Amino acid sequence: MTSFRAEKGSYVSTFFPKSLTLDNYIKLFTDTTILNFPQMFMNTLIIAICSCILSSFYVLSAAFCLSRMRFKMRKPYMNMAMILGLFPGFMSMIAVYFILKAIGLTEGSLIRLALILCYSGGAALSFQIAKGFFDTMPMALDEAARIDGCTRWQIFTKITLPLSKPVIVYTVLTAFIGPWVDFIFAKVICRANSDQYTVAIGLWKMLEKEYIDSWYTSFAAGAVLISIPIAILFLKLQKYYVDGMSGAVKG
Repeated sequence: MTSFRAEKGSYVSTFFPKSLTLDNYIKLFTDTTILNFPQMFMNTLIIAICSCILSSFYVLSAAFCLSRMRFKMRKPYMNMAMILGLFPGFMSMIAVYFILKAIGLTEGSLIRLALILCYSGGAALSFQIAKGFFDTMPMALDEAARIDGCTRWQIFTKITLPLSKPVIVYTVLTAFIGPWVDFIFAKVICRANSDQYTVAIGLWKMLEKEYIDSWYTSFAAGAVLISIPIAILFLKLQKYYVDGMSGAVKG
């Protein structure tokens, strides 16, 4: 309701808008003199898609290896990953920033690459749910494929993944939502590079005291818009989730 409200400012006397308008949405994409929302939206979309692809591949690959293969340091690695998972990721943000700065990834368009590396680099530590799903699949499938001459990669891509659509959907959704809504890493790495700002930083800037009076209702409109890609992604993947569930039971 606030995103369609015609009265500007964050303080109004009524809960329901006195008049409705689409100007708040139009302003987001036309008034780019102070806050370039279209650029922020594209930056976030590029970062989220690239991070989602890399993170999903890392998570599913690590989970498959830890579930179906036996090798030295397997259990110590899983224990280490569990312990590291107890600590929030932003505890390392200062160290990560200086590492990225040392290799020249904190200036210009390379900031997007730096954020993609931040979001996807440690994704394989979150393998537990995918590994638990792979553990429920019978090893007889892998053994039959090995007898037929399949390599590990073929087993992974042609047998395991087609029967694992539910966990793939879960992995893709979480890998996309993380970069899409993150504020802490984006703020630390982007700093004053306004052309590389993400949507989260843009919405935060709209609530600063010099902007809040004229941008508050547009902030609400932006908050509505950033929920749309997540909703679309979920709706598109929902049928694959159901199909994958039935396929996994048959397998």
